[in-house]
Amino acid sequence: MMGIALLLAIAAVLVAARWINAKASNATNKVAVAQVDIALGSRITPDTVKMVDWPASAMPPGAFTDQKLLESRVARTTIQLGEPIMETKLAPPGTQGGLSAVVAQGKRAMTVRVNDVVGVAGFAMPGNFVDILVNTQGEKAHGGNADKDPSISKIVLEHILVLAIAQEASRDDSKAKVVNAVTLELSPEQTEKLDLARSVGTLSLVLRNQVDPATAVTGGATKSTLLGLAPEPAPAAKPVPRPAPAIRRTSLPQPRLADKVEVIKGLERSTQQF
Repeated sequence: MMGIALLLAIAAVLVAARWINAKASNATNKVAVAQVDIALGSRITPDTVKMVDWPASAMPPGAFTDQKLLESRVARTTIQLGEPIMETKLAPPGTQGGLSAVVAQGKRAMTVRVNDVVGVAGFAMPGNFVDILVNTQGEKAHGGNADKDPSISKIVLEHILVLAIAQEASRDDSKAKVVNAVTLELSPEQTEKLDLARSVGTLSLVLRNQVDPATAVTGGATKSTLLGLAPEPAPAAKPVPRPAPAIRRTSLPQPRLADKVEVIKGLERSTQQF
């Protein structure tokens, strides 16, 4: 009896272990994750991806369960080690590698020359958003004071994405890096404004909060507004002489003759004039 009980116990343990393993295998799926850090614009190869078990109830949206589907795909953003590779982080199929794979549809990439001051002391990293400030000479009003300084500083473009700094598109927040060129993502209309702005004045980058999409409505800063000076009044226009009003000749009304009423009271008689 003891031997039979022992055999039944061993059989029960084996059946329970099989059942638990089957349940565990059904609760997980294979998901492709980055085996190394994948830089922005890099092509994904089998050496950079590995398949790991992932809970089926917590599958990332757009994750890949087949490693073959990732062949020749290009990373649109930087993918860290151990991070699941999702469709939203990849360029469309057939895209060639490089920075052109990062530019969004309908956008353009344009590079501007900066220095340690214009480039926000190197704190403008790929993935950050900046505003573009231009300092230029305004138009002089005709007939105004020729000695008046018409310089003005104005924000011309807002919430512009930084794609790359110098020749690097990867982001490293460990330290600031001073470069001499910054590549920005712009719409076609914004590229025209930026090209004109850098030809008529001096550009400056203004780093802004990534989650602040609000638009700043400003009129620009001039020397008068900077020093708090009142704007010069416009020259008064000379008064235009008005013609003398014509004298209208009218005939005076003729006096009306008064009405008389004769009143008789008993033996008395009197006359009332109205």
